[in-house]
Amino acid sequence: MRSPGHPKYRRDVESAFWDQIALGLLAEEAARVIGVAPAVATRWYRQHGGMRPFMPPTPSGRSLSFTEREEIAILVAKGHGVRQIARTIGRDPGTIS
Repeated sequence: MRSPGHPKYRRDVESAFWDQIALGLLAEEAARVIGVAPAVATRWYRQHGGMRPFMPPTPSGRSLSFTEREEIAILVAKGHGVRQIARTIGRDPGTIS
């Protein structure tokens, strides 16, 4: 069985790497700045030919996150109303309903 290896870095970490590359840093220097291993940064750089890959934009917060959906489900199961849930998680009641 193959080793799964290191878990993937979050998208914002890899994006920060490419921001540093755009500023003119070498892959190893960018790795040091963002706090990843130089081998990881070199692999990202080589895999994409030195060009920033297309990355879909980071979610804007308009949609509910998985954590928010779980919290809503728990509060609904406890019998809380829509407005009370909205106040609890800091969202609009229309989003909750």
